[in-house]
Amino acid sequence: MNNKQLKIAILGGTGKEGTGLALRWAAAGYKIIIGSRQAEKAEMAAKAINAQLSIEAASGMENNDAARQADLCVMTVIQAAHMQMIADLKDALKGKILVDATARVDFRDPRPPGPPSAAQQSQEYLGPDVRVVAAFENVPASRLTKSLDQPVDADIFVCSDDMEAAEQVIMLARAAGMRGFYAGGLVNAIVVESLTSILISINKYYHVNNASIRISGVEP
Repeated sequence: MNNKQLKIAILGGTGKEGTGLALRWAAAGYKIIIGSRQAEKAEMAAKAINAQLSIEAASGMENNDAARQADLCVMTVIQAAHMQMIADLKDALKGKILVDATARVDFRDPRPPGPPSAAQQSQEYLGPDVRVVAAFENVPASRLTKSLDQPVDADIFVCSDDMEAAEQVIMLARAAGMRGFYAGGLVNAIVVESLTSILISINKYYHVNNASIRISGVEP
């Protein structure tokens, strides 16, 4: 399948990060499904995206339906909801690529989480029927919704045990205006997830909300 033909579901997609990613992919020509525990909330978010872009690129539905209808799913939920959503969607995710953007870091007390990473937990629970990719844990949500026609000043680490799935996500990062870098298997995702605690600490100290990571010395 051509990557542009992918139908992308953003599960738990009504928050700032999910909406930002959805906006950028919809603007790049992808069909987007916004998923939520409440279908009405997802529909409202999809309508807002369509209105902002003046196109009909997004639809909204309950998370389970969104996962079943999509080719690739991106999960953007708070850490407290992470494993419950994985359990709820296990059957709907079979045969899919799941991009897990969960960072188990508390904004109030940012500390690196213990292993295994959220994405590795997802892979272990879902089994080989789902190809899990860890990505977008560190991207500042505030950067995603600004200047949609301009690149995002943030690089994305992409971790997966499946190279084909990782390469698809790297292309999605590029479509959203970011550079994606393959950063090893899912075992490495705990390091990427932990970087979120550093970025939050930087944001707090310098009174900003958009600290991000850039890689030098290599072009993806």
